[in-house]
Amino acid sequence: MRHKDENKNQAIFDSTIQLINEVGFADLSMSKIAKRAKLSPATIYTYYDNKEDLLVKLYLDVKEKMSRSMVHSIHEDLDAKDVCYIFMKNSLEFMIENKDWFLFLEQFSASPFMNKLCMVDTVPMFEPLFRYFERGMSKGALKQMKAELLISYCYLPIVQLAKAYHEGMHTTIEKEFELIFSLSWDAISP
Repeated sequence: MRHKDENKNQAIFDSTIQLINEVGFADLSMSKIAKRAKLSPATIYTYYDNKEDLLVKLYLDVKEKMSRSMVHSIHEDLDAKDVCYIFMKNSLEFMIENKDWFLFLEQFSASPFMNKLCMVDTVPMFEPLFRYFERGMSKGALKQMKAELLISYCYLPIVQLAKAYHEGMHTTIEKEFELIFSLSWDAISP
């Protein structure tokens, strides 16, 4: 059995994301990934059973990084408005600073591969965020509804702003962010 090298694994992940963002899922193959990563196809199969296994594990890896980024600097002493602001700001920064990862997540979420995931695989990554929103509801600072709905009112507008930014449509992203935050806060606060 071959020893798994983290540098090779990272090269596989990076190459896969680059190729997906260039050619999409349909034209992606293990041989193209291997060529881009400067590895043999056999090496990739040392790490992953097949393309589906690779893509699902890559998605979970990037999603984990994003979830940690989203709650960075959020703590129990913050009020609900500050939690929402920091969560939205962190989300936008992640999407802007990690364009390839963000575009990959967007493509994966709209692909049939998303059906291969079990929510059990991703829910724990977002538990801290759910707790902060549930605490805001319990204190009466947020509307009483499912936490995931409240979060979506904050997250989805940020996704649209990041897409527009990457397409060159917004140069005043800070101003746009403040407007979106204000609209999202109005939507979720009582």
